Amino acid sequence: MLGQYLITFREVLEAALITAIILSYLIRTGRHYLSRYIWYGVYLAVAVSTALGTAIWIVYGILPKPFQLLFEATAAFAAVAVLSSMIYWMAAKGRYIKGEMEQRIETVTTRGTIVGLLSISFIVVFREGLETVLFLTPFLLNDAIATFIGLVAGTITALLLSYLVFIGGMKINLRKFFYFTSILLIFLAGGLAGYGIHELIEYYKKTGVNIGWLAEPAYVLDVPKESVLHHKNVIGSIFAVMFGYTVIAEWARIIVHLAYLAVALPSIIWVYQKQVSERT
Repeated sequence: MLGQYLITFREVLEAALITAIILSYLIRTGRHYLSRYIWYGVYLAVAVSTALGTAIWIVYGILPKPFQLLFEATAAFAAVAVLSSMIYWMAAKGRYIKGEMEQRIETVTTRGTIVGLLSISFIVVFREGLETVLFLTPFLLNDAIATFIGLVAGTITALLLSYLVFIGGMKINLRKFFYFTSILLIFLAGGLAGYGIHELIEYYKKTGVNIGWLAEPAYVLDVPKESVLHHKNVIGSIFAVMFGYTVIAEWARIIVHLAYLAVALPSIIWVYQKQVSERT
């Protein structure tokens, strides 16, 4: 549930902050009467994202078992790809968001296109909604209840924080916030990459494909299924979601997991440190 919460919190917060930037700019420039079109775009994006998530759940339920494994693997890899690109984009472009959004809103309102305003908010929120659907799909397929709880809790917390930041006047260092959450999400994405490999191996086993030693266990921990430290129980499941912890892991899973972390972690840290050095 912690991983689902973190993903939802980060994505909803980004959407809420950018939406707040748009609304505050309209109010500041005396165009508050156009705010309702921004909200129309937000509502439409939420509806479409929800429909997409429901459709994925329905499609998964009617697939044969081998294809469910392949579906889970594909969903995990897609989540890793989008999550990684989102983290890098926010690290590289995050400080320019406010200026770019205000410039885009100014262009649209000057031309007087209502559809343009609605489209901007729809794209902003739907992009985050699509990412959330992709990220949560692997978790939803394994534990729907925990995923739903994490989704609701993350949404409420993110909306509350964005309200305090832009309306209540609360001051937080957003750069540091996104830096530390990016590090956590990199670990989460690494675990997802390893999980995708595991599901792919299970699919190969079901279909009779032999990939040799890569499918053999790299380690097996002596942790019984009844233990809270098992990756499917209370404590173990938290580490499983956040860091890819499991009591048994194939060589391919270990290799992909560590390779991802070896590339992604230094890259994100370098981007943020580069920004700091450019400011000094």
